[in-house]
Amino acid sequence: MAVYYGCRHCGQTIGVVFENATEADLGFHELNEMEKDELLTYYENGDIHVKAICEDCYTALNDNPQLYSYPYFIH
Repeated sequence: MAVYYGCRHCGQTIGVVFENATEADLGFHELNEMEKDELLTYYENGDIHVKAICEDCYTALNDNPQLYSYPYFIH
């Protein structure tokens, strides 16, 4: 099982966790069901893909708050 973190805005790979970790270890237990549905994708092989935000997109959002109104602002 691997956990892949990718930016929800630009698609950049942020990181991968290959170690065996529980959802509690990764903090997923803190998410409600709607957040889990939106941010986590589970695959049959046990892999999990997590939608997160990279540093560049985080900076862009902080500098330009109007970008929050767009589902994607970098294509």
